[in-house]
Amino acid sequence: MGANAEDPWAKPWAIGNELRRLSSVPWIRLGFLAHGVPWGHGWRIFGMPRIQLHRGSKLELGDGLELRSWPASNPLTPHHPVVFATRAPAAVIRLGSHCGLTGATLVAATRIELGDRVLVGANAVLVDTDFHPVDAARRREQPNAGATAPIYIEDDVFIGMNAIILKGVRLGAGCTVGAGSVVTNDVPPGAVVAGNPAAVVREGPRATS
Repeated sequence: MGANAEDPWAKPWAIGNELRRLSSVPWIRLGFLAHGVPWGHGWRIFGMPRIQLHRGSKLELGDGLELRSWPASNPLTPHHPVVFATRAPAAVIRLGSHCGLTGATLVAATRIELGDRVLVGANAVLVDTDFHPVDAARRREQPNAGATAPIYIEDDVFIGMNAIILKGVRLGAGCTVGAGSVVTNDVPPGAVVAGNPAAVVREGPRATS
């Protein structure tokens, strides 16, 4: 065994997870099919996600997808399955290739779009809607008429565990969102943000001419 090779028996729980994943593939494939979502190439799905699609909306998932919904599938212990939910007929959730999510929640009233190689940490939440109006009078009349705006996550973004990405945010390519952060504004490419509300703690590499 080479110096950089990992002993397959060093993580016995991973072997159990893999055996469980393989045995559940036929049933999980049927679950995606029941929601009209075609099975992609190279998917690794550890537990059926919760899919709640408004009639007419779209869920588009790229190749190489990895979803971890079982608590034992990640040491950070997802609190619930990965959730994909849409709230309007024209809503879209789209993931690029080789994305990975652990117990994450994505709720779209308009659009949530992830680029390629986006990693979303345990129990993070992405919501493009306020759900309910801020104004009390309007909330009494139209309780589900909260403001909405699309979320765009560019390539190679890492979102830490328990982070919350709110409506109208664009995360620039290669940026990092710290664990537990609440992101309310755009994040520049390559930057690191943290806190509530999230602020830049390290800028990305400067462009060179």
